[in-house]
Amino acid sequence: MTSDSVKHAGDSALLLELGESVIDPELNARAIAVARAVREQAIPGVRDVVSTFRSVAVFFDPLSADVAAVAAALHHAENAAPSSVAERTVDIPVVYGDESGPDLAELAAFARCTPEAVIERHAGTVYRVYMLGFLPGFPYMAHVDATIAAPRRAIPRLRVAAGSVGVAGRQTGIYPRESPGGWQIIGRTALTLFDQAQLPPALLAPGDRVRFVPTPASALSRFNRTEVHLKAGTTRGNVDRFVSVLRPGLLTTV
Repeated sequence: MTSDSVKHAGDSALLLELGESVIDPELNARAIAVARAVREQAIPGVRDVVSTFRSVAVFFDPLSADVAAVAAALHHAENAAPSSVAERTVDIPVVYGDESGPDLAELAAFARCTPEAVIERHAGTVYRVYMLGFLPGFPYMAHVDATIAAPRRAIPRLRVAAGSVGVAGRQTGIYPRESPGGWQIIGRTALTLFDQAQLPPALLAPGDRVRFVPTPASALSRFNRTEVHLKAGTTRGNVDRFVSVLRPGLLTTV
């Protein structure tokens, strides 16, 4: 049984929607707090808990999870006061322009300013990570200065390089790996945004604060993922991988 705010999303997920589809830090903080509360309960059969701008999805194994318990956890977390968590600030070194930012000049023309002014405005804001999505580890961040908030490209590129920093309206993001994409690319970082051998695998998390640091290309290679997290006060380690065999058959092998 689910409440009015908790709905089924297929046969292996429940979705809690907290408000309208807007970019609002308080609404997002609620979603992150709800996801954290459900995650901390460690309900058997739950595979993942994902927060978005304004909702929380809980993915579970329909054969082993107690769906009523999952729904109850979501409903309880929805009505509980959000717990305060220290915000983590992460500095991201970025090479702006040239080959790293092929759309910088076009964005400057849109904003009716110089490329240097675009860089100053983009790097002069501390952004909130609202959610991860699209690709594993891709951070959706806001709010970009309104004067440089160019819309997505009319025709997306078939290939956007890993580490590319883009703008799409009032949002900015970083491509974790090479992929198609339509954001306005103004720079690139050498940091690895997603590494499945790390715990957690994503460099950034919802609720993080991000500062972009203009960096010469010659100095970019000295920045690495470990340094970034040590400065942010985050401990990283290797992932212990395991497999749970739920229903072994006569010919089951590993």
